[in-house]
Order: sequence, then structure tokens, then C-alpha cells
Amino acid sequence: MRKSLFKKNRQIKSPITLSLVLTSLSMGFLTACGGGNQTATQPTTEGSAAPSATTGADGLKLGALLPATGDLSSIGQNMPVAAKLAVDTINACGGVNGKPVTLVVEDDQTDPTAGASAMTKLAEADKVAGVIGSFASSVSSAAIPIAVKNKVMLVSPGSTSPVFTDQAKKGEFQGYWARTAPPDTYQAAALAALAAKKGLKNISTVVINNDYGVGFEKVFVESVAKDGGKILHGDKPVRYDPKAATLDTEAGQAFAGKPNAVAAVLYADTGSALLQAAYKQGLTKGVIILLTDGVYSEDFVKKVGKDAEGNSIIAGALGTVPGANGKSLEAFSKTWKEKSGKDVTAFVPHTYDAAILMMLAAEAAKANTGEGIQSKIREVAAGPGEEVTDPCKALALVKEGKPVNYQGASGNVDIDANGDVVGSYDVWTVKPDGTLAVIDKVSPKT
Repeated sequence: MRKSLFKKNRQIKSPITLSLVLTSLSMGFLTACGGGNQTATQPTTEGSAAPSATTGADGLKLGALLPATGDLSSIGQNMPVAAKLAVDTINACGGVNGKPVTLVVEDDQTDPTAGASAMTKLAEADKVAGVIGSFASSVSSAAIPIAVKNKVMLVSPGSTSPVFTDQAKKGEFQGYWARTAPPDTYQAAALAALAAKKGLKNISTVVINNDYGVGFEKVFVESVAKDGGKILHGDKPVRYDPKAATLDTEAGQAFAGKPNAVAAVLYADTGSALLQAAYKQGLTKGVIILLTDGVYSEDFVKKVGKDAEGNSIIAGALGTVPGANGKSLEAFSKTWKEKSGKDVTAFVPHTYDAAILMMLAAEAAKANTGEGIQSKIREVAAGPGEEVTDPCKALALVKEGKPVNYQGASGNVDIDANGDVVGSYDVWTVKPDGTLAVIDKVSPKT
């Protein structure tokens, strides 16, 4: 059993603090790598008009569209730091096309409207060539049309809705979309396989009513049926409005009919309220709660709360999360700990890899443009070139005109024609004290 690298997420409390952490990380990394004469890229914070440092009109400029606040902030706040580390890594070994890379950070607030506004700013005002983001599938859905219109490459570290695969197959994205986390067509099937492995046959579902929740629900229900299980209330699926004032009714509906498991596809803030409501109604006793990557955070468990004895009210819950098993994971984890002072948390390696891939693609294309990144990203991610784990070595080979197949920290990042990768899944559980532990691995049945 592999020890989990995804430990407690130490929250960054505000956009100002986020800026300080990113700046500190940048300066520390450049000094450590002997890059003290490089221009340190500075992120923008919410409300800023432009980056505080520039690299010239023709230098590569990337954006980050990630949830520092909102329903996914407990997971998302480390992501801009990972993107910044990737940029600093490449800048410390020469930059892209002879110039340092600039990163512009925007908080999408886990909100499609705010995300679309931030994406418009990145594409049309900041003129970025590529964007790392978003995390929430609903925000990515709002951002993709803006990216495609402006020929900006969008690479998500965690938008896992199967909807994107279908749209890509129809040619709607024109190649300007990819992700380093596998789609929920795989994770939903993996969660169903976990339920079957645990002998859970009577299962109900409750999901957040957006692309992520509904897409996951569809594949999960189909997979449970294939495994011989039964979905309760399948004719009336329980989907909750993320902006609802209370979730008592949805909690009652989800746990009705005496299921032996409830698959809950949630975001942290609203999901914690739903599970609190179920507990207060006395509905959770004897029911295994099945969770997903959207709430893989000890902050979420704290929000759900404890019982009178001081134990987590969802102790024993099981979940799945895309694992990180890349060939460069060990080296990345060491660097991350040294530069950020934190343990690696969920989706941090995926964020780092998304940024590295775009920079390698721009170098391969000899163009600091979205069109250039789009034309080469699949080649550097899954091409026939030399397998390389070190970003600086990969960059050097690309500069020499040699093909590479980058092997990331999150996985092999072999992006296919639809922008998808296939990943592995960790099985995690909530311990009585509210901490999380990875206890197994599970693969989807294919």
C-alpha cells in the first residue's frame, strides 16, 4: 500500500496572502537555482490590472484561472503556487524562446460567471497564449468558448466532466483544450468498482447540479448496473442547487429507502451542509458514504463536523481521487516541499504538469502563441520522442529540435486527440479523528 502524498491542505487565507506566498516561492526558487539575475515573475491578485513585472512584448505569457476562493478553494488554493513553481523552474533554466515566462494569476471564485470574466481578461486584455485552468468543470465550460475564440490554449488540472470528451469529439474545441486529470468516465467507473468490491449493492446518489455532478452521475449509474448493483431513486435523481439556502430536502431524498451506500458527488462548502443535514435527520447511521475528488480535503471533513464524542460524523466514508504516479513525482515532491514548505496535495502535480507542457509546446513551436502551443502540446506530451522526466532537460532537447515525450509528476500525461489522459485512482477514507488516509487503489473496469 502506497503512502499518500496528498496530506492536509494548509489554506491560504486571502488573495493578499496568496500573492505573498507566490512571490516568496518565486524568489526562493530563483536564488536556489542560481537564477538571481532572472526577472522574477509576479502574479496578479484579484482586482489587479496587470502583472507587476513584464518580460517584453514577445515573451511567453501564461494565465492561471484557479479557485483561490469559493466552493473548491480548500483544494484549489495550492494550485496557483504549483503553476508558479513550474514557471520559475523553466525560467531558471533559460525561459522559453530565449525569454522569461510571465504568469498572470486570476481567482475564478469557483463561479462560472466570475470565471468567464477572468478568462476574458486573460485572453483579451493580458493577451496570454495559454491558461492553466480551470478546476471546476462548470467554470471550464464557461471559459472554453472564450479560449477557442481567442486561440488561447486551455489546459485544466482537474475539470473531469465527461462532457468535454464528447464536445472535443465533435470538434468544438479546435484543439484548444486538454487536461492532465482523467475524465470522470474513468473515475465514476472506478467508484462503482469500489462499491462492488465492498459488496455495496443498494446505492442512491446525490450530486451537485452542474457539469461535474451530472456527468459523473450518468456514468456511475451505468457502471453500477453493469456490476450488478441497484440504484435507488434512479427515475428521480437527487441533484442539489449549489446556491440553495438549505439542503434538508435533498438530504432526506438521497438517504431515503434504506440504501447501504450513498454516492455523493459534491463540492466542499455546499456538500458539507448537505451531509450535516443528513446527520441531523438521523439518516447517516449504517450508511457508507461514497465521495469523490471534489471534497478530498481535511478542510471539508472539518466543515462537515463532529459528533458528541468528538469523532467525524462521516468517519468511515470512502472516496476516490485521481492519483499521482508519474515518473517525476518523487523529484517534484521534494522540490515542492523545499520551495513551498508544504506537503503535496491533490491536483498539485496535475497543475504543475499542465504549465510545463504548455511551455515545452511553445518552445517546440518556436512561437509564444496559443496557436503554437496548440500545434505542439500533444507532440511533447505523447509523441514518439525520448521520455524525459526533468523539465529542464526536456526544454534543452526541444531547443535542439529533438522530440521529447514528457513524463510528468501526475502521470505520463499522454494527451489524446480529445485532450484526455487516462489515470489511476487512489481509494481514501475518513478516519474518526477527521484525517484522511489512502488505503488502496482501484481501476475502472473497461
